[in-house]
Amino acid sequence: MDDGNSQSAPGPHPNDRIKLNVGGKLFETTLSTIRSGGADSLLAALSNRTTNDPNPVFIDRDPEIFSVLLSLLRSNRLPSTSRRFSKQELADEAVYYGIESHLKSAMSPPPFTGIDASVVSTIRPASDGLPSAFTASAGDGSVWIAHGGQISSYDWNLYHSATIRTHLEDITSIRRVWPDIAAVGSESTSGLHFYDFSGGLHVGSTHWTDPSDPRIYKARVTAIADSPGSVFASFDCPHRENCVLVIDKSTLQIASEFGRHSGNSTKHIVPGKLTWLPETNILVGSAVTCGAFGYSGYIRLWDPRSGKVVWETNEPGSGRSSRFGDSFADVEADADESTLFKICSKSGDLGMADVRKLGDDPWVYLKDKNPSMRNTSGRVGGGNSVIQCYKKQVFVGREGGLEVWSRVEGRENGVKIESEDCEGLLLYRRNFVDKVKDSERGIIKKIEGGGDRLFVSREDVEGVEVWESSNSSAAVSVL
Repeated sequence: MDDGNSQSAPGPHPNDRIKLNVGGKLFETTLSTIRSGGADSLLAALSNRTTNDPNPVFIDRDPEIFSVLLSLLRSNRLPSTSRRFSKQELADEAVYYGIESHLKSAMSPPPFTGIDASVVSTIRPASDGLPSAFTASAGDGSVWIAHGGQISSYDWNLYHSATIRTHLEDITSIRRVWPDIAAVGSESTSGLHFYDFSGGLHVGSTHWTDPSDPRIYKARVTAIADSPGSVFASFDCPHRENCVLVIDKSTLQIASEFGRHSGNSTKHIVPGKLTWLPETNILVGSAVTCGAFGYSGYIRLWDPRSGKVVWETNEPGSGRSSRFGDSFADVEADADESTLFKICSKSGDLGMADVRKLGDDPWVYLKDKNPSMRNTSGRVGGGNSVIQCYKKQVFVGREGGLEVWSRVEGRENGVKIESEDCEGLLLYRRNFVDKVKDSERGIIKKIEGGGDRLFVSREDVEGVEVWESSNSSAAVSVL
C-alpha cells in the first residue's frame, strides 16, 4: 500500500558513467557521450541499462576502432589515431553502432572552392576502367561511373558499393534521376533505360516512336536532364531526325515531344547537352560541332510546358553576338544562377549571359582583374575546352589544364570593386586549379560537381579524378 511518502528512484543522469567491454578492452564514459550518437543508435539503446549494474556491457567488435568512434562522439572530430584505419573500416563500424551520420560529417571534405582544390584520389572501376560517362550527387558527393555496359556506384565515402551490368554495350550518357535510379542512354543502342541500384534491376525503357513517320526508328539518346517531375532526353535517329522528349517520372511514359528537327546542318543537329533551370523552368539545349572550317553550334531555350522556343542563337551567325570568326567551343548553363556560359574557340574568352535578360547580344565577356598576366600560362585558345558550373564558380578545362573563374565582389584591399568597369566588362578572378603534372595527364573530357567535390575525366585515361579543397593545394593564382 502506498503510504504517500514513497518516491520513485531517480532516473539516470547524463553525467552518470557507463562501462563498456569492447572486444575485451574496457571503456568508461558518460551516458551523455554515448547518447550523442542519436536516439536510434545502438549506443543510445545501451544507455538505458541500469548504471548500478557492476558488469560492463560486452560488445564483440574491434576495440581500437571503437576508441576512435568514442573520441568522435566526445569531440565531433576524428583523432589522429583514425589514420591507422581505412575510411571503409571506420564506416563499417560506424554503421554497426548507428552513428554513420556523425562519421560522415567528420570525414566530409571542406566546402569546395576551386582555388584551393587538388586531386585527392582517382576512382578506377575494376573492369573496363575507361569511364564512358558519370553522374555525381549534388548532396553527398557520391558518384556513379559508367564503363562500357556496366555502372559502378561509389558512396559518400567513395567506397565501391555496387556494380550492375546493363543490357547496353556502351553507355554514353547517364543521369541520376532518383537516389537509387539512373537513366542511361547509348549512342549505339536505341532508347532511354532506367536501372535501379537497390536491386540491380532494369525497371523500364522509353523509346521515341512515331507511327505516322516510318523514319523514326532506333532513336538513340545523346543527353539527359531532369526536374523534380520529369526526365528530359534528346533523341537522334540514324537519318538525323531528332527531338527532345519529356518523360513523366511517376510513370516513365512520354508526356510530350518538342524541338523536332531533321537534316545535317548545324542548326538542326541533336542537342549534345541539356540543362533544366529551376528558377525559370526553362530547358537549355546546346550543340557544338567542329569541322574543316572551325567550330559551329547553337544554344536553344525551350519552355517545357508549351514546347516553344523562347530564345536561340547560332554561331557562326549574324550580329554582334556571333563574335564573327570566333564561335563557341563549348556551352554550359548554371542552374543555380540562371546564367549561360560559352568559351570562344579561337580567343579562348569566356562569355556570360543572364537567362532573364536575353536579347540579340546578351554576352558579356569576362576578363581577369590583371590582364597583363592573362596568358602567362600559355593556355590560349578555346579548342578542346569544356565548361562546368558548380557552386557559383565556372570551371574550364583547356586541353589538360583546369582553371576556375569566380566573381570578385565587395571590397578588396580597401577599394570597392564595382561589378562593371568603364568598358562594361564584369570583373572576375581566374585561378589555375592544377599543377603542371596534373595538366599533363591528358585532355579533359568531362567535369562535374557533387557535394564538396569535383570529378574530372580525361581522354583515354582510366578512372575519374576526385578533386577536393585543401589549404595545402598548389593552386596558382594569376592575380
